[in-house]
Amino acid sequence: MPLSRTLSMSSLPGLEDWEDEFDLENTVLFEVAWEVANKVGGIYTVLQTKAKVTGDEWGDNYYLVGPYTEQGVRTQVELLEPPTPALKRTLDSMNSKGCKFLAQNEEKPHVVAHFHEWLAGIGLCLCRARRLPVATIFTTHATLLGRYLCAGAVDFYNNLENFNVDKEAGERQIYHRYCMERAAAHCAHVFTTVSQITAIEAQHLLKRKPDIVTPNGLNVKKFSAMHEFQNLHAQSKARIQEFVRGHFYGHLDFNLDKTLYFFIAGRYEFSNKGADVFLEALARLNYLLRVNGSEQTVVAFFIMPARTNNFNVETLKGQAVRKQLWDTANTVKEKFGRKLYESLLVGSLPDMNKMLDKEDFTMMKRAIFATQRQSFPPVCTHNMLDDSSDPILTTIRRIGLFNSSADRVKVIFHPEFLSSTSPLLPVDYEEFVRGCHLGVFPSYYEPWGYTPAECTVMGIPSISTNLSGFGCFMEEHIADPSAYGIYILDRRFRSLDDSCSQLTSFLYSFCQQSRRQRIIQRNRTERLSDLLDWKYLGRYYMSARHMALAKAFPEHFIYEPHEADATQGYRYPRPASVPPSPSLSRHSSPHQSEDEEEPRDGPPDVDGERYDEDEEAAKDRRNIRAPEWPRRASCASSTGGSKRGSVDTAPSSSLSTPSEPLSPASSLGEERN
Repeated sequence: MPLSRTLSMSSLPGLEDWEDEFDLENTVLFEVAWEVANKVGGIYTVLQTKAKVTGDEWGDNYYLVGPYTEQGVRTQVELLEPPTPALKRTLDSMNSKGCKFLAQNEEKPHVVAHFHEWLAGIGLCLCRARRLPVATIFTTHATLLGRYLCAGAVDFYNNLENFNVDKEAGERQIYHRYCMERAAAHCAHVFTTVSQITAIEAQHLLKRKPDIVTPNGLNVKKFSAMHEFQNLHAQSKARIQEFVRGHFYGHLDFNLDKTLYFFIAGRYEFSNKGADVFLEALARLNYLLRVNGSEQTVVAFFIMPARTNNFNVETLKGQAVRKQLWDTANTVKEKFGRKLYESLLVGSLPDMNKMLDKEDFTMMKRAIFATQRQSFPPVCTHNMLDDSSDPILTTIRRIGLFNSSADRVKVIFHPEFLSSTSPLLPVDYEEFVRGCHLGVFPSYYEPWGYTPAECTVMGIPSISTNLSGFGCFMEEHIADPSAYGIYILDRRFRSLDDSCSQLTSFLYSFCQQSRRQRIIQRNRTERLSDLLDWKYLGRYYMSARHMALAKAFPEHFIYEPHEADATQGYRYPRPASVPPSPSLSRHSSPHQSEDEEEPRDGPPDVDGERYDEDEEAAKDRRNIRAPEWPRRASCASSTGGSKRGSVDTAPSSSLSTPSEPLSPASSLGEERN
């Protein structure tokens, strides 16, 4: 039956609606990936979060294909009977004879098969080799060779055009996998990547320019009131503070109300993920905070899974000591309250000298004595199998961040994924992110970057780079990213030392913000979440599928590319009020538009100015430009006489050309102001 398109970005004004319907009755979409119901990487998040939007568009004509694992089936799959006789016959045939093409329908459907990464790419190559009537799409989320080259500490982006790809792949013993990835990219009707930076990489390493960029999105949960997500931040921060109280027992000589929590999380790739730059910047930040007499303390978490054999005994002891102190305090409090209650019952004020007896003081002294320790709080929460050669621990020893009392920057390395059932830090990842103040992701190689995107939708400011897909995407769509809590570190046009200095500047300026400034910035960050919603970004996947249908079935679908207007594009303006950060708001890239207004000099006096979140958000919405979306392509009638739906398609240039900066007084803003 005809299925209407899902409305994209309904919460944002000015975006064109699809009013017509697209007939999907005899069209089937298969999405194939190793990560389907198999939580082994970021692609799992892509598929899992995108499933609802795609399911709304395709209904029962949407199928996900992945590996069968017992764990995945038990936890993520609901076993059902096949919804159609054709699918049942196909599955029976697959079970009895092996995997074969879907050819059980009475009327042959138009099939779209979307393959993710080289692991699934072999299926795409076989579809084309056997000349199956299937419209194929191949998406690379990160090139195989690119990841290996960056891990080898080469000057990757300045030498993309100089690599002998066959030689490099052979030397790294990945030539067969590289060939599969390259073959899939060339065989596909439509080739896509997740970001512009990866598109450039794929063009040089896989020797094909992507047809379209399909950014990664998330399912965004909007709150009815702005204070709701701020309350969640406070609640989650309190959970983290409890862990910090135990971890630093005996050395808790800093004010938790003046403590900021930074974190980096992800795959343990020391240089690719920027952990090396982050550690160096933390050492410099520690020096700046100490020499300037700052009262702020920074606790930096490294959440990166590594090889361990168990929890650190000293770390577990810290949580036990904290719990013992809590129990002691509650016991004394109950006895104190009971005596106070009895005194008030007889109508007299209590004698404070008799409220606590010797037993109470002895109990409290024992608890205080248990908090004494001579060693510094541990840096790592677990026993590492490769302690002497671990890159993070080796760097910490070199820069001297040992969690001493004199250090204003404390470091905690948690080499395990977070879990709410952990006896150490019992919070899940989402709750932990909400409780932190800043996510730091200075990656050198990051095709997209889900971690800063997740921070954004939860209203947590983050630091990304202009070598990450997320960072490039935000620079393209936001006139002044840092004003919205999206700091873009320049790792493409600066030296490593200069990038580290810039990161130190970001961190130090963030530490100078007042609590009110941080609240304002979190409000602005959370407003960007609409930009990362699949309701908006799902359009790029729709366009890729329509483009593939037009190429595979030209008698039914006609693809008419057109040039896009470079001045059009969805772009957040600068905030209507002053930026919240004391630091200057600068673009990370030297390739800045000439007509862009320069930021104001000097630290803004936010605390002295009136700030209304609803009013500022309303002004932002009025100044947002709508994107130029691909025009409807014409459609052709099939030989059977049935008319196919129209196809929305566009060349890669129309979807990836950066738009011009949006001045605060745009035409929409002038009309409504």
